[in-house]
Amino acid sequence: MTTFLLATNSVHVTAAAADYLQKRLDPADDDDIVVVAVRDPDAPSRDAGDAVNVARSRLASFMPATETKDGEPVTEILAAIDEHDPDELLIGPHRGTDDSEGVGSTAQEILARVDRPVIVLPLP
Repeated sequence: MTTFLLATNSVHVTAAAADYLQKRLDPADDDDIVVVAVRDPDAPSRDAGDAVNVARSRLASFMPATETKDGEPVTEILAAIDEHDPDELLIGPHRGTDDSEGVGSTAQEILARVDRPVIVLPLP
């Protein structure tokens, strides 16, 4: 059994994660998917809720557990890692907005601080 933790606050990141997971998982397997959407004070307030809705819809056959957290993204993602102890972490390279490029500060800090595989999802 593998536990995947998707940390998101963007429908774009969540859609990319769904594409990645749907190609990789079999609904008959005993894998777990936990989606943690973080409401970043600097992002539009509905983004995290929309990201959870995309996860529920696109990953329905895998029955993901979903959570929405308020706070600073790195702090909330690290807390979710401690709580769920995932085998693999999925994150976006940046906030997922059209004007973002490269790997953002949240992704960089997560990559520097975690001790497990991290998939940085390509965005369309």
